[in-house]
Amino acid sequence: MGSCSGQPKRTTHQKTESLTTFHKTQEVSTIKSNKSFKKQRTDFKVAPSIFVSQKNGDISQYYEIESTLGEGTFGRVSLVKQKSTKILRAMKQIAKDRILASQREKMIQEVNILKGLDHPNIVNIYELYQDERYYYLITEYLSGGELFDRIQQRSNLNESMAANYMKQILSAVNYCHQSNIVHRDLKPENILFAQRGSEQTLKIIDFGTAKQVLSNTQLKQKTGTPYYIAPEVIDQNYNNKCDLWSCGVIMYIMMCGKPPFHGTNIEELYRNIKCGNVDFTGSEWQDVSQDAKTFISKLLVVDPAKRISAEQALKEPWIVSNKREEKINIKNLENLSQFHNNSKLGSAILQLISTQIMTSKEKKELIQGFSAIDKNGDGKLSKEELVQCYMDLYQDEIKCNQIVNKIFKYSDVDCSGTIEYTGKESQQQIEFIVAYSELSNLMAQEKLEKAFKLFDKDGNGTISKQELQEIFGGLALQENQWENVFSELDTNGDGMVTFQEFTQLLMKDNNK
Repeated sequence: MGSCSGQPKRTTHQKTESLTTFHKTQEVSTIKSNKSFKKQRTDFKVAPSIFVSQKNGDISQYYEIESTLGEGTFGRVSLVKQKSTKILRAMKQIAKDRILASQREKMIQEVNILKGLDHPNIVNIYELYQDERYYYLITEYLSGGELFDRIQQRSNLNESMAANYMKQILSAVNYCHQSNIVHRDLKPENILFAQRGSEQTLKIIDFGTAKQVLSNTQLKQKTGTPYYIAPEVIDQNYNNKCDLWSCGVIMYIMMCGKPPFHGTNIEELYRNIKCGNVDFTGSEWQDVSQDAKTFISKLLVVDPAKRISAEQALKEPWIVSNKREEKINIKNLENLSQFHNNSKLGSAILQLISTQIMTSKEKKELIQGFSAIDKNGDGKLSKEELVQCYMDLYQDEIKCNQIVNKIFKYSDVDCSGTIEYTGKESQQQIEFIVAYSELSNLMAQEKLEKAFKLFDKDGNGTISKQELQEIFGGLALQENQWENVFSELDTNGDGMVTFQEFTQLLMKDNNK
């Protein structure tokens, strides 16, 4: 679901005379020196979860329904347009009187898991509303259709494409596992294309059965879809390796068009899964490479202790040899080396723009930039990988090491030795997609106007402290801390933030 489909119309919010000229307050009581002002800034983690919280009220005030995407037992999924920004999103509407308490818990669990995840191959969640009759889950709109449909049209699917798809899936799975999340229902129907066309980005959806677990915890609940379920899940004693089995089944189907295990009934199917005999003898396998078959065999190992992990899978010859060489944009590398934002609030606003307002095409280009630097495909950027990129640019090892050390000084706060796509775990870590972007594009007038309108819920042209608290609903701050955060935007102290004050914060901290 890239963040939206099509190009939204340009907003009509009054333009400021200049984004680099700022209004200076004449009220002495509100003038603060830079030194004293910085002392009052409230520290918080810049993460996607700060934008997601449960809201009450009439959702029709904020969204209008465009069309129905699907119907289910508990409700429907609709394509909706956000009224203020014209951005297209997907809305899952769930009837309260049709779900049990346990199903409600499952939905809340899905929201809590998704709002803590930020990966280019995992669906983004934006909002959760409820009224007397329904829950409304707002996510990004994925317009490209299911991977299942693409597999059915196998005439267009070659090994290079299949490896690209598997790499994206495994990258997301690896990220989830490193975050102690087990998906438990990976299948082609739960993997969607962000948009139509070639060179597509895949996104994993439906985290309703996902579970957050400690690294050594064994799960007992039998859950998942029969054809994709791992043998240890059938025995109700499993860990995150169950997702790798499902990946193996997906790849097998991708290569030959049918599942590896069959049965005339569920009991026979489960017996065959537990035996784990994988057949590569059919005519459909004649043109499939040995590397591909070997890779499938390493995923479909009955003993989970002997089954490869997602991190190991990304290093397999079939994945590596079919990896597409992405070009590294020199200008973006320069952006990455120069970026530093002193304002936590400014970083949060830029992240909101990058995750909810940037177009699918813009995001895709930045994702490709990350992949180009991430040579080993583990979803992290090491110092060695970054140094090599800058060496290709400057041919000066000392200079390149200085640049990379500076990047890590601001990005690798947890001293892990790597930079992840997201900065969700580090309090001062700048999200890669923001740092790598061209700021003139990220802070283009139209994007700033849309960001402002996301904050300005009542559409009166200003942002109140209450509206700020609503959009940052995932932040648990004390009242005095909210005052500090709001005062960083409300530079003249009148209790309302204008568009000029809103842009002032971003321009001040990101004026390279």
